Amino acid sequence: MGIAALLATQVGHAADHLDSPTLATMPMADINDVYSWMDGTRLNLAMTISPVDVDTRTFGPAIQYVFHVHSKTGIGVGVQGTGTETRVICTFMLNTSAQCWVTDAAGEVKDYITGDPSTTAGTSSISGKIRLFAGKRSDPFFFNLQGFRAAIAAVKAAVPTITLDAAGCPNNLTNPQVQAVAANLGGLVATPSPPCPANQLDCFANLNVKVILVQLDKSLVTVGPNTAVGVWASTHAGS
Repeated sequence: MGIAALLATQVGHAADHLDSPTLATMPMADINDVYSWMDGTRLNLAMTISPVDVDTRTFGPAIQYVFHVHSKTGIGVGVQGTGTETRVICTFMLNTSAQCWVTDAAGEVKDYITGDPSTTAGTSSISGKIRLFAGKRSDPFFFNLQGFRAAIAAVKAAVPTITLDAAGCPNNLTNPQVQAVAANLGGLVATPSPPCPANQLDCFANLNVKVILVQLDKSLVTVGPNTAVGVWASTHAGS
């Protein structure tokens, strides 16, 4: 299971919410979003998991969490498999006990952190080059899911009167049809559907997630002239 973030010289994120029934049975392995941003000489990496989080879900030894950081000379198309890779591999015994390794692609350890990541300040490595926090937070992602569903319904209703291009996208919507789709995307839907609340544009406004936040000294991930980084993340569940 994995998700890619935008190439990040300043800030990037990618999203994948409300997944398939299979992933719904393993919420602590289900990635919602990946965020990355620079803060001076520090690279911040955030992975949100456990969509529509509830207090009974906890970190544990069954799942491994990995940030894949690709250092390169400039921003290009694609993240996975390009540039010089550094991996941040995190495992948990429980909510208050975690460890992360920063390794190169061959598995050589660059730095290591262990401790209790659940406090607001998190925990730091002996070198001071890594800081780790993991715990429950409000879902930062914004999406008008109900409006999006209504927009899809409006397009489907217009199908008999439109033609589609080679990719299957409508290419001759009338102006009233376009306006109807736009109004749905930006408007409230009268009848809410789970998990979206009533009278709330942001479907995720009142929902929580678990987040793993790692802050790294950029010297751990940039190699020579390769100062631009791309980030993606994966989770690995034991059988």
